Amino acid sequence: MPGTRKLGRPTAHRKAMLRGMVTFLLENGSIQTTVTRAKEVRSLTDKMITLGKKNTLASRRAALAFVTKEDVVKKLFDEIAPKYEDRNGGYTAVYKLGPRRGDGAEMAVVKLV
Repeated sequence: MPGTRKLGRPTAHRKAMLRGMVTFLLENGSIQTTVTRAKEVRSLTDKMITLGKKNTLASRRAALAFVTKEDVVKKLFDEIAPKYEDRNGGYTAVYKLGPRRGDGAEMAVVKLV
């Protein structure tokens, strides 16, 4: 179930962090982070792309409420979502990289498929 991991942060900090990561992923196409964060970002990004596929005013406003940059929402609705028109979910992939050098945290890359 998405959104159940607390990631060791208070609710407001966690939501702000995930919103920023989803925005960055939609903007650049890939993001490098820890595995647990990657799994959360994957589910939230899939929800944003599903909103983009609906392409209604209500879905655009819902995306604007979550994504932090307006130009990223425009890119989501105009470029990203039409690419996945015939696909039913699974818009992102998580690739594990191995442990991080500093603290040994398991790292991963999240990419748009």
